[in-house]
Amino acid sequence: MDYYNYRRRESSVVQIGDTPLGGSYPIRIQSMTNTSTLDTPGSVEQCIRIIEAGADYVRLTAQGVREAENLANIEKELHERGYHTPLVADIHFNPKAADAAACTVEKVRINPGNFVDSARTFKQIDYTDEEYAAELKRLRERFVAFLDICKEHHTAIRLGVNHGSLSDRIMSRYGDTPAGMVESCMEFLRICRDEHFDDVAISIKASNTVVMVATVRLLIQTMDAEGMHYPLHLGVTEAGDGEDGRIKSAVGIGTLLADGIGDTIRVSLSEAPEAEVPVARKLVDYITARAGHTPIEAPHLSLEQLAARPKEHIEGIGAGEQPVVIAEGKPGEGAKADFYYTRDQAAGGAVRSIVDYPHYRGEAHTCPLFRAADWQALTLSQAPLRFLQADTTELTEPLLNRLAGEKGVVLIVTSHHINPVGDTRAALARLTAAGCTCPVILKRDYRENNPEELQVKAGADFGPFLLDSLIDGVYLCNEGEIAVQSLTDYMFTILQAARKRFSKTEYISCPSCGRTMFDLQTTLARVKAATSHLTGLKIGVMGCIVNGPGEMADADYGYVGAGRNRVSLYKGKSCIEKNIPEEQAIEKLIALIKANGDWCDPA
Repeated sequence: MDYYNYRRRESSVVQIGDTPLGGSYPIRIQSMTNTSTLDTPGSVEQCIRIIEAGADYVRLTAQGVREAENLANIEKELHERGYHTPLVADIHFNPKAADAAACTVEKVRINPGNFVDSARTFKQIDYTDEEYAAELKRLRERFVAFLDICKEHHTAIRLGVNHGSLSDRIMSRYGDTPAGMVESCMEFLRICRDEHFDDVAISIKASNTVVMVATVRLLIQTMDAEGMHYPLHLGVTEAGDGEDGRIKSAVGIGTLLADGIGDTIRVSLSEAPEAEVPVARKLVDYITARAGHTPIEAPHLSLEQLAARPKEHIEGIGAGEQPVVIAEGKPGEGAKADFYYTRDQAAGGAVRSIVDYPHYRGEAHTCPLFRAADWQALTLSQAPLRFLQADTTELTEPLLNRLAGEKGVVLIVTSHHINPVGDTRAALARLTAAGCTCPVILKRDYRENNPEELQVKAGADFGPFLLDSLIDGVYLCNEGEIAVQSLTDYMFTILQAARKRFSKTEYISCPSCGRTMFDLQTTLARVKAATSHLTGLKIGVMGCIVNGPGEMADADYGYVGAGRNRVSLYKGKSCIEKNIPEEQAIEKLIALIKANGDWCDPA
């Protein structure tokens, strides 16, 4: 794969109604209803809102055969009102519902982790080779029967693997790993190939962006090795709401899109389904605008080689340190950056300032900033920490050779290329080839007045470098109407989304769907109001048990819908209290956090 030049991965084409997926077709956008699928009028109205927001596909949950069969009524009414967007049935635990849905809608999504296998129990089960083979035979027989129905009705499928719902059988051999997620998918794909069923798309999702990106890349490698080229659906599960959900989705999905991976996406937000679509559109449009750019040349180095570049440790920056944050101006109310660029005078006090080198007077907590043209002045400076800001076009061989011999310098890299990800990776490859050991800060400049636009672009631009451990800090600038403090907050949110630095409570929260056992948006707001001051904790808020316990294996505490107006509370993977009345659940969650010593009172 070419990580320097943007081009879409070549995939096969899947026919989904009159909106094909993959190949040279546009990257498709989709969302999912949160109404009961038995509520025909309510589902129709929500489908229309999603479609009019710009979705190419609409997914509806089908817990049972009744819901699957009612999809026909929903589709009929949509057609009568002039809407022909393909519908997708979402199936968990119920192959009979999948069979019924395949007779009705254009596409059926099944989860390999629970299509035939029972719900995940987290038990360590040892399978003999014979037992494992028997399970695969049982899987094949049931899946082939479903494929036969799909063939008869020209119904496409999506194999949707979720990190949170791997089967015990897969877990027994592979554990909770990218390899396990890939094998869970490949078992089904091999059957599709054997049965000459080609209308299949794939998704491999996780709430952890590092796991999600690594797993999708591994899947592509595995498919390529076996001659498979199926289209891919991308998404970060349980991304949450607001700024957090948008940035986390952009970090994960944007990283893969920048690599040319992905044929359809969903931005899964704990908000109204139609709110997901504009975010997804912004992300797709931003990345695909890079198509056909002037070729970028770079040394033939892998991302792993770039990540392994030896780095100098300088004043808390570089090797072994978490990425730093550089902001413009002076500290405001909210998260505090590690350094502030204050131009011509130090901020004073304990604030670590960066000033243009002519204004550097050796003050405490102050560092000089040089440009590429100031190299001679940089070499004469006695400051223990010096910053050098350079555009990728300025990182020429002579400059890199000089930089390789200079200690105590942190490089701030900018790019104005239409493909800033590939262009900056190429600069890092030249840096690596030249033997430079300086830490690198990535600086990105924007001109945005819309916060959502900036969140999406910044998440997509910084994400690839953080997830692949290529940089040592972030520096976000914007010429627009967005408050300077918001930029600092975005940077910390990006770092947290990339699992590099935790500065606030993280909420692993699913998007609402027809399976949700409570009003997710209201519930999430209540949980946040009670716990958002608990810096560094991860709290899962899940509408049902499908992915809840699994995705929350990465969380400290979980709040999961167990039935109408009923909630179960988790500590890690373990269910602590079951079927609590919803009106008592927040109070009991707080008590659980206190009992485990993780509570502190709000300041």
